[in-house]
Amino acid sequence: MKQRVERVIGGKNFWIETGELAKQAHGSCLIGCDDTVLLCTVTTAPSKPGADFFPLTCDYRERMAASGKFPGGFLKREGRPGLKEVLTSRLIDRPMRPLFPEGFFNEVQVLAQVFACDQTVDPDIIAMNGCATAVQLSPVPFNGPLASVRLGLIDGEFIPFPNFEQLESSELDMVVSGNLDSVLMIEGFSRELPEPKVYAAILKAHEYVKELCELQLELVKLVAPEKVEFTPPPTEALYKAIHKKFYKDYTKAKKTEGKIARAEACAQVKEAAKEALVATPEQIEQDALAGKENLYTPELFEVAFHDFERRVVRDIILGGERLDGRGRKEVRPIECRIDVLPRVHGSAIFQRGETQALITVTLGTAKDEQRVDGLFDEYSKRFMLDYNFPPYSVGECKPIRGTGRREYGHGALAERSVKPVLPEAEEFPYTIRVISDILESNGSSSMATVCGATLGLMSAGVPIANPVAGISIGLVKESDEDWITITDIMGDEDHFGDMDFKVAGTQNGITGIQLDLKIGGITKEIIQQTLKQAREARIGILRKMLSVIPCPAEEISPYAPRLYRTVIDQDKIGLLIGPGGKTIRAIQDATGASIEIDNDGTVSIASNDEASAQAALDEVNRLTANVEVGKIYHGRVASIQNFGAFIEILPGRDGLCHISELSDEYVSDIHSVCKVGDEMDVKVISIDDQNRVKLSRKAVILEEKEGKPQ
Repeated sequence: MKQRVERVIGGKNFWIETGELAKQAHGSCLIGCDDTVLLCTVTTAPSKPGADFFPLTCDYRERMAASGKFPGGFLKREGRPGLKEVLTSRLIDRPMRPLFPEGFFNEVQVLAQVFACDQTVDPDIIAMNGCATAVQLSPVPFNGPLASVRLGLIDGEFIPFPNFEQLESSELDMVVSGNLDSVLMIEGFSRELPEPKVYAAILKAHEYVKELCELQLELVKLVAPEKVEFTPPPTEALYKAIHKKFYKDYTKAKKTEGKIARAEACAQVKEAAKEALVATPEQIEQDALAGKENLYTPELFEVAFHDFERRVVRDIILGGERLDGRGRKEVRPIECRIDVLPRVHGSAIFQRGETQALITVTLGTAKDEQRVDGLFDEYSKRFMLDYNFPPYSVGECKPIRGTGRREYGHGALAERSVKPVLPEAEEFPYTIRVISDILESNGSSSMATVCGATLGLMSAGVPIANPVAGISIGLVKESDEDWITITDIMGDEDHFGDMDFKVAGTQNGITGIQLDLKIGGITKEIIQQTLKQAREARIGILRKMLSVIPCPAEEISPYAPRLYRTVIDQDKIGLLIGPGGKTIRAIQDATGASIEIDNDGTVSIASNDEASAQAALDEVNRLTANVEVGKIYHGRVASIQNFGAFIEILPGRDGLCHISELSDEYVSDIHSVCKVGDEMDVKVISIDDQNRVKLSRKAVILEEKEGKPQ
């Protein structure tokens, strides 16, 4: 039976309905915001034998028909998911994952499809709410509700669900997910907003989150879905046995210095525990024949040992220690280097502990900008940051099959964290590409990318407004009263802790923020403490970075293209291009430079050689210059009349030099002074109401005799 709920939230009309479409899915709903409509579905399947992780798959797909458009390219059909779809899939996944019961390993697939888009509010927020609702309507065990909201900041006022035009002028673009009590996920970017303002934005967003949660619960109450009873794997006996016999040994192994040595020491203890406790295949077979369940199987051991390892790491941190001996707020040793590669336009290495990022910067022209197409209007990107995480960075051996979702996500986080400090195109007209190759990783490589990107951009001579640094803050929480935050988390502290809260920014404020949790939410006190702790660490990192390169390089690399920009009158664009492009091609052939002309009259000139770029600029200026009164021009006699000579002073523009102005002496015959084709310097003495130019050669001669500068 069809059920529908509807409510106005943040000035937008949200509605959710179920029971009519996609009824063979285990859970589905149609969700809309004004004229944007999505179908969100969830399906599930039993876990595979031996599974020790939760195989949740979240997908978001856009159909160009939703905006009344055709897909670009040769094939008029949507293909593999684009960057926007991948990032939205991650947004759906991150807050949802911790709300499934621990030990639940069934396969779950969540899919959001955009069927109609009014090109105002981004469908990603609607998809996040729709998918959470679909899971609540399914038999899958899920600790909902879960809602999400996007918040902007315009003229000091928080704007819920801002449209794309509002986001252009907004100081903030933040997505917050949560339930009725707490915040579960944050992804936000801002223009150096101070921490108190960001904190206020999170609290404001949570108010709208609670309204959306109430809307979801209203529908769930109407449908009253039957939930599958879930029983966690029976690992308690095995866990207690491991804890009793190997707790001290494993705690000591976990404190071994160095990631590789620590992993080897822990592996030895684990192998010893496995040999001592895991039942043999013969014992398992005998128990099965006897109708008894063996609680010491290899599969249960892996689950139990993971829980045991988690307990050991958390106990070390709660005891006031860190795995590598650091203090709670201590950042690992940092090393910064710039100009580490020849010929590239900029390069840097940023190393923090056992995390190392190699940065390469490339400067290009407007032709190198990336065109982005989607449900909304096509646009160009002049700044791109690509993040690569090769297997060797963590000592693994596995095939490389294209860019993964994690790499896309980390690259986008670093890109948007650095973007607010980049110069405008009018100041620095280059297209900028940053590549971050993670060469070693033991925690927070995305924040190492932010720091390294800043160093690389400064090395390349990009005049950024302020340097940006980033840090990750972790959390171990046993209860609302018993919790501890730690600065600069390593891989194990991230994996076995409860939070990965990344904060990037300048000395003035935050530019990027990302929160991921493994628990069902955090309180405002934890958020406040994290922002304070992250700022303290960020300022220290910035000092270290600025000690290596205090300001951007004054000159760009000699291997980077030279770019010049000038603006001409729009009515002179045709003159510069010439018939069939003849004029502009002649300039490019003569100088070796590349010239591009925008419809607004902006002319961009690029060349690998500065001299050729300057020569092309001079020629463009000469062809398109406006005649100025009082300025001396070098002209050519185009035609002669009895009363004077017409002299071409600019391409397509001539003026009359009266016979009385051709010399400082009396001229009886004009042909005795000049002939067609002669070149001479003349001065513009006036331009009349009909735009006719009057020239004087006599004025130039008199100035030369008087010794005045021309």
